[in-house]
Amino acid sequence: MTKAAATGAGRPTASPAPAARGPRLSGVTWLVWRQHRAAYWTLLAATVLSAAWIAYRRTGLVDHLTAGGWPHAASERWLEGIEPHAAAFQAVTLGLGFVPILLGVFLGAPLLAGDLENGTAKLVTSQSVSRVRWLATKLGITALVVVVCTAALSVAFGWWWEPVREEVTVLEWTSGAAFDNTGPVPVALALFTVVGGVTIGMLVRRTLLAMVVTFGFAVAVQLVWAHLRLDLGRVVTVTTDQGVGEDAFPDIPHAAYQIDQSYVTGSGETLGWSTCANEASEKAHDACLKEADVVGWSVEYLPISQMGGMQWLGASVLFALTAAVAVFVFLWGRKRLV
Repeated sequence: MTKAAATGAGRPTASPAPAARGPRLSGVTWLVWRQHRAAYWTLLAATVLSAAWIAYRRTGLVDHLTAGGWPHAASERWLEGIEPHAAAFQAVTLGLGFVPILLGVFLGAPLLAGDLENGTAKLVTSQSVSRVRWLATKLGITALVVVVCTAALSVAFGWWWEPVREEVTVLEWTSGAAFDNTGPVPVALALFTVVGGVTIGMLVRRTLLAMVVTFGFAVAVQLVWAHLRLDLGRVVTVTTDQGVGEDAFPDIPHAAYQIDQSYVTGSGETLGWSTCANEASEKAHDACLKEADVVGWSVEYLPISQMGGMQWLGASVLFALTAAVAVFVFLWGRKRLV
């Protein structure tokens, strides 16, 4: 046996197996991600940092509450000294309230406007990529990033707020600070604003102008939403006929949002709570109420148990509007995009 045969020299050696690779983006998906990766990564990183800071604040909140006997002691005891934590809630909710506006202006508006303004859209759609596929990829990836980030912030903030959810002195549940930053609402508001910004950019075809118009659109959405928020609930009315003394005022559930209160007369008519308020003395006031045949109270309120249903109802409306706007984007872009 020769030395070469003994050592195996001259034999073809098997090439090493290729290393396993994870999933990679390709085609138009890779192009869209690469084009907007700075915005996407910035949004994802900001979400991680915000969620981490919220988790840190929740730890401090729970430590404070536990030291006061939470959840077994009366709330008056463990709410002592809660002011710094309440201030933190206000600061965070103020920032979260701007998230839909910022996403619409800096992510939605330039998404198509930039490509239309500099000619990238014409270059891409002149290749083998159809306009519909390009639009679907642009909107799909952007919507996915927005949903992931806003849903994560919603879960994190809801987790932080949960221990004091029913304490109106910390955060009232009907306020935008609580209602618009928990559940599906932040996701729906952000998606609607972003898709609206995309549509505005597609129509005006100028990045800076699209951002300015989108800012006005986003602010208008916030104002309309704030005006209609309470209309999503079913008002509960409770009446009494045991007089109007302090002990006769009807009991309403803890954390319920009181909308209105009125006097009730013997005939069932309601009178404003300011009736007889201008009487000079308590005796004259009581005589005035007796003359008006006032027998009790009527109180209208929204219980906190309706919060989840109200949020999903409002979010469903926003999701439907978002879908309608997205359909318009595809119909318009199919023939008039470039």
